[in-house]
Amino acid sequence: MDRTRSEEMRLQALTQLGLLDTPPSESFDRITRMASRMFGLPIAAVSLTDRDRQWFKSRVGVDHREIPREKAPCAEVAETAGPLVVPDLLESPHYRDSLLAQSGIRFYAAAPLVTRDGYGLGAMCVLGTEPREVTPEEKHVLVDLAAMVMAQIELQHAFGRVEPVSGLPNRHQLLDDLDDAARDSPGALRSLVLLELADAARLQEATRVLGPDTVDELVREATLALRSEFGPSLKIYQVGTAQLGWIVAHADKDARTRYLAAAGPRFARYLRRASFPRLASPVAVVTPFRLGEIAAADLLRTGHSAVLDARNTGELVSIYSEEADKVHRRRFRLVADMRAALAADDQLFLAFQPRIAFKTGACVGVEALLRWNHPLLGSVSPGEFIPIVEKTDLARPVTDWVIDAAIRQAQAWRSAGTPLPISVNVSSANLEEQDFSSRLILRIAAAGLPCSALEVEVTESAIIRDEVRVGEQLRNIRAAGIKVAIDDFGTGYSSLSYVQNLPADIIKIDQSFVRNLDLDDRGRTLLRSMISMAKELDFVVVAEGVEDEAAFEFLRQSGCDEGQGYLMSRPIRPEDMAVWLRGGGARHLRDVAA
Repeated sequence: MDRTRSEEMRLQALTQLGLLDTPPSESFDRITRMASRMFGLPIAAVSLTDRDRQWFKSRVGVDHREIPREKAPCAEVAETAGPLVVPDLLESPHYRDSLLAQSGIRFYAAAPLVTRDGYGLGAMCVLGTEPREVTPEEKHVLVDLAAMVMAQIELQHAFGRVEPVSGLPNRHQLLDDLDDAARDSPGALRSLVLLELADAARLQEATRVLGPDTVDELVREATLALRSEFGPSLKIYQVGTAQLGWIVAHADKDARTRYLAAAGPRFARYLRRASFPRLASPVAVVTPFRLGEIAAADLLRTGHSAVLDARNTGELVSIYSEEADKVHRRRFRLVADMRAALAADDQLFLAFQPRIAFKTGACVGVEALLRWNHPLLGSVSPGEFIPIVEKTDLARPVTDWVIDAAIRQAQAWRSAGTPLPISVNVSSANLEEQDFSSRLILRIAAAGLPCSALEVEVTESAIIRDEVRVGEQLRNIRAAGIKVAIDDFGTGYSSLSYVQNLPADIIKIDQSFVRNLDLDDRGRTLLRSMISMAKELDFVVVAEGVEDEAAFEFLRQSGCDEGQGYLMSRPIRPEDMAVWLRGGGARHLRDVAA
């Protein structure tokens, strides 16, 4: 290997250890102090040779943390991976004009810090201000001290690659092993098996009730069970709190095909009979791949996504699906691209769906619906991106964008003589923000609008998720004069006692109760009862999903106050709202109501 290549490999080994520019450590300082005392010298250091500097992980008698690499004796020790003794730096042709010699250092002795692969990382060195010699015994002592330093380095490195409780290699070690295998056997067929012992919610609850030792015990027992089933030599990695993984090698395509065909039933039988603790709710995922054709990090991400899919579908064992992974990739892309969309002026816009009074056919308000025209993907359905956004830190900025756009539109319509109330949807994540209600009220006031210009829609599930905090926010909003609507009513966990205490003015019955009314007698009875109950409790009742005149007439006769749906209008852009209000849509509905 040429010198340049050797030096690059040495630097890579140094970087991978993660020691450079780390804080002082007593475990190293103890060895350095011992060296200073044993040699009777004022200066001792653990020196690491970087590309252009000597950096001291530990030092005694030295104020600075690093010096230039040029003409530093420790650099020679690292490069040669051999001991070096310079009795008098001023007598050395090479080091007489070095920084150390110019600083008053006369004596230098060091033993190399060498990795198992033979790369010199730096030196365990002792220095003095007077010339001196070193005895053979002192050389042995210095070599032993260097070995102690390397043992400590390897121990710290192992802590970064081994889980301390289970003793299993961790995710970082798996990634390193995959990269090494890709270099040694590019294109070889492998499968990554991930076993998740319990989902996040169950782990959190178990930790809260039983303590963290319960999860540790789960991992230990699962490891023993796996090795009992698949052999004691199985190399198991702990890639998550309660997630284990291992790599399976395949001789050829036929062998891999046979393995994948048998893996599902075999793992399923094993998981059903394995003696895991009651806490466990295991699922397994098998992801086939070729070494070097997919980055190790991407492979692990794919496996994690497949585990989530298995949880969502209730599968005990799942074989990786490329189609499912495409869905996850699209989700990640939408989250990333939404940040750019918020800053752009030509991607996001609001469409508005009219809300109609059954008695008069008049438009009494509109619901603001967010739309996204992606520059590459085209129109992205809100049913796709809204649930994703609500689970990320984008929930706040996206809702802020919608509220700001709705306020601007309310101002424009009022200026045009059409003061339609606009309802905006907010998520549970928004209502869990401590300052949400106060920010909303201040923004409406700053726009010079009455609070009645906006309404807030929230789902039942959002209230149930945190009834105390969300309830307080909604009460603050109502107290300011902003009406609150409960969206998708009837799909949550409603009880009579819960409904009568809802901090709301409007109940919007979910469209699932409205569709196909002509085919379902029990559905009509249920819907009529929901309307009657809500009105008895002084709620304004709105039916969603009104798509035909039969449904319109049934709801009107049942006493429903308002309706919203394709029969009246699809969501339309604001510039089309004036046309709709002046056009046949409103007149037609007045005729129907009459």
